[in-house]
Amino acid sequence: MITEDALTQKKESIKEDITNNKVMLYMKGNKDMPMCGFSNQVVHILNQSGVAYEAKNVLEDEVLRQAIKEFSDWPTIPQLYVNGEFIGGCDIITELFQSGELNDTLA
Repeated sequence: MITEDALTQKKESIKEDITNNKVMLYMKGNKDMPMCGFSNQVVHILNQSGVAYEAKNVLEDEVLRQAIKEFSDWPTIPQLYVNGEFIGGCDIITELFQSGELNDTLA
């Protein structure tokens, strides 16, 4: 059972992560070993873009997994933040990459 207090604390941690890291990815698995196809796709896109980014594995922390969904009001993982702003999940990131807009966002 996840308490409201635990969720609140984790959301504060998320705020710190997205403030302290220009590009922050919440994903299943890690950069070296994504644990789902959608996370793998976003990691591949970010690696191709050549941008430095941090990532957190939601599979290691059930409170984080729930808190990030509430924080962004977005039901799925992965989730990408750039300059503290929620950009989207795999479909949106893929569309932005294909259109060239993602490079502008990451610049």
